[in-house]
Amino acid sequence: MALQENTIDIVTMGCSKNLVDSEKLMRQLEANGYKVTHDSECPEGEIAVINTCGFIGDAKEESINMILEFCQAKEEGRLKKLYVMGCLSERYFKELGEEIPQVDKFYGKFNWEDLLADLGKAYKPEFRLERELTTPPHYAYLKISEGCDRRCSYCAIPIITGRHKSRPMEDILEETRMLVAQGVKEFQVIAQELTYYGVDLYRRRMLPELVERMADIPGVEWIRLHYAYPADFPEDLFRVMREKKNVCKYMDIALQHISDNVLQKMHRHVTRQETYDLIERFRKEVPGIHLRTTLMVGHPGETEEDFKELLEFVRQVKFERMGAFAYSEEDGTYSAEHYEDEIPAEVKQARLDKLMDLQQQVSAELSARKVGQVFKVIIDRAEGEYYVGRTEFDSPEVDPEVLVPVAEGDLAVGEFYDVKITDADDFDLYGTRRF
Repeated sequence: MALQENTIDIVTMGCSKNLVDSEKLMRQLEANGYKVTHDSECPEGEIAVINTCGFIGDAKEESINMILEFCQAKEEGRLKKLYVMGCLSERYFKELGEEIPQVDKFYGKFNWEDLLADLGKAYKPEFRLERELTTPPHYAYLKISEGCDRRCSYCAIPIITGRHKSRPMEDILEETRMLVAQGVKEFQVIAQELTYYGVDLYRRRMLPELVERMADIPGVEWIRLHYAYPADFPEDLFRVMREKKNVCKYMDIALQHISDNVLQKMHRHVTRQETYDLIERFRKEVPGIHLRTTLMVGHPGETEEDFKELLEFVRQVKFERMGAFAYSEEDGTYSAEHYEDEIPAEVKQARLDKLMDLQQQVSAELSARKVGQVFKVIIDRAEGEYYVGRTEFDSPEVDPEVLVPVAEGDLAVGEFYDVKITDADDFDLYGTRRF
């Protein structure tokens, strides 16, 4: 098959923060006359750009395999130029260049604009707030900062991304208005650490004010918040979430553990009691809130007693949404340099399985309680016999979905409908449209 000239295939690995970078690059490339595809099943362009992830071992391996796959395509004449950017190449720039010379050039996470110059094109500052959305047109991810000033023992992200750097509030609000004008109704506000937003620019935590001002923009239907940190939580956010109807009663707050022993070893700067108090405050101040969290098992020093405490925490708190992963040693982190990764892989996996089994029971119980209730649902797509949508308590890709039979009538993708929940399983809800 002949290569399509002036066509660039972009492949994004990892998180939604990387996706935003890819979308910004795509807009610049299109402004320079290129045709751009994203995550194409059959890449046909003469140039490919891989935006890599370097967070944990599995993600790094996946990125490496993707690079090698495209290297093979280049060797077979199915690709002319291959460029690599993102977190993995930011962290292992020199090593990757030496080990994978088939790549024409590596870029880090923050210098991808140089790619344009290497293609003989110019970065166009007039499009700096614009993106080519890869999501369905009714929702978008909105990145409000880069980097992280936390120094959790296990986490390599500050090594990759550097210090926390907030975007100016006016830029974020202007981007929100532009996206609304394009038809975006739902905003997933993302950052490595949301709650620190504004400290570097404005010398105080400005997330509550930012969210409140976003909520006042006409056309913003839903705002959902991802990746908060429990220590020094900006408490005025409770009021904003309670008062602003378009701020979803949803908070993604990574807690990692509950045992004081493990929290201390993780350098989380929060205690068991402070964590319980924060959760109680959330549920008191914002009635009906759904909390999403991420937990870790197998951090060096985690005892069986610590793990039992974690299980009891999940059993008691009943998180509406929860993910978990096993500790993996990351180069350059405090844990890698000061702790021995002494917990066997099979023990970590057994703990992870036990924790997720418990959460599955919790999720099934909480979902069953929704049967008979009516929720506002946005429709994401039609798939087989169902329209697939979400409530305000469900973020794209990671949370349960609401399935409405196609036989219910014509529902429009990107529109909101009142849906009565008629059934639930461990993962999804089923409902019928209410007229």
